[in-house]
Amino acid sequence: MPNAERTFLRYVALGDSQTEGLGDGDDTTGLRGWADRLAEHLAAVEPRLQYANLAVRGRLAGQVHAEQLAPALALRPDLATVVAGVNDLMRPKFDAAEVVGHLEAMFAAISATGAHVATVTFPDIGKVVPLARPLRPRVYELNSRIRAAAARHGATVVETAQHAFATDPRIWSEDRLHLSSLGHERFAAAAAHAVQLPGSDDTWTHALPPRPAALTGLRAANAELRWLAAYLGPWLARRVRGRSSGDGRTAKRPQLLAVRPDGRTGGFTR
Repeated sequence: MPNAERTFLRYVALGDSQTEGLGDGDDTTGLRGWADRLAEHLAAVEPRLQYANLAVRGRLAGQVHAEQLAPALALRPDLATVVAGVNDLMRPKFDAAEVVGHLEAMFAAISATGAHVATVTFPDIGKVVPLARPLRPRVYELNSRIRAAAARHGATVVETAQHAFATDPRIWSEDRLHLSSLGHERFAAAAAHAVQLPGSDDTWTHALPPRPAALTGLRAANAELRWLAAYLGPWLARRVRGRSSGDGRTAKRPQLLAVRPDGRTGGFTR
């Protein structure tokens, strides 16, 4: 854990679509996302904070390692978040040891510079996407290995996986793969609390208010069919063609920039 009195001046985020901010804004108006929101929390404590976001949607853990680690080190962060692995988890050939090997290499390289590293555990994907229930053992193994690797390098683990709110449909966007704006907000608050940011607390763990009864019968079946057509179908089509949603994309915020006085990062997408 970082020193409770420590403030951060340079924050760099590495990762895939969750860290890029999909589900919180869009490519026209700009993506916000949990990393931008965490930067806003950090800047409220230390207005001199500078923030870069190197994440690109669709990236596997090995790609994050190969493409983002060197630029991150060049920015000399004192705080870095490293979040990747879900894209790997959804591939037919998944090797948790290999995936976490890439994560651990990043933990080691960044922490060796004196920077603090934070990472996350992932919620039970089977409770978010029922068709993904067979992937549950992969999630559990990935989380276990992430915790062990983080412990070896003094990295903070944001334990979202242990709280019921993490599988509430309201914190996920319509595609059920990316956090909604509410989910990104909760995730940022969890990260701020995990790194012991002054003023943070555990309210992010609280359950959401009761929600209307879930759809049943024919209405539920129709909703699943619409989701299959709108989201799962296109995702599978890209896999068959060997394409990624991140093809041709670069980081939305590759350089350290100040967070605006109103608290917004002013991030942009390309």
